[in-house]
Amino acid sequence: MNRPALFLLILLLGLQPMLQAAAAESVQKRDPYGYFFNDTFGDFQEELQTARDEGKKGIFLFFEMDECPFCHRMKNTVLNRSDVQDWFRERFLSFSVDVEGDIEIVDFQGNTMKQKDFAYRQFGVRATPVLLFFDLNGQPVARYTGATADWKEFLWLGEYVAEGAYKKQSFSRYKRARRKAEQP
Repeated sequence: MNRPALFLLILLLGLQPMLQAAAAESVQKRDPYGYFFNDTFGDFQEELQTARDEGKKGIFLFFEMDECPFCHRMKNTVLNRSDVQDWFRERFLSFSVDVEGDIEIVDFQGNTMKQKDFAYRQFGVRATPVLLFFDLNGQPVARYTGATADWKEFLWLGEYVAEGAYKKQSFSRYKRARRKAEQP
């Protein structure tokens, strides 16, 4: 192989990881409130029935507040991705809950309360975001506090619940196995 061809080959091999990363980021970005979160009147008992009727795996709640930089990061780098939105919409009903909100909601047991009381009193949400998954009986099955590392970890969290892996292992163990499976 001549020198210019060898140089070009080395250059292309060196650029390959950057090109792959750029291709991965070329996914369409859409507003999470229009494409990730479902519309709701705040009756989670009714939403639970809708999830059952539509054959969903459960309900996902994103506990957030306006001033939370980690919530904004999740919405701007994870929840805005069309691939994430489409995957979640197929499997879950997803709703945002304002941990400082005074809007009244109906919880999974039919009790009426303000969003902030639902977040703090029922689920002890003191930091945001909190990512909380519920089964079709309205029981919490997986909880993650803080922003995920990236969109892939967030999808793994969704898969962890959708596949029922939460019944057998912690998310940390599931995530380690997923990382190991992806290594060449």
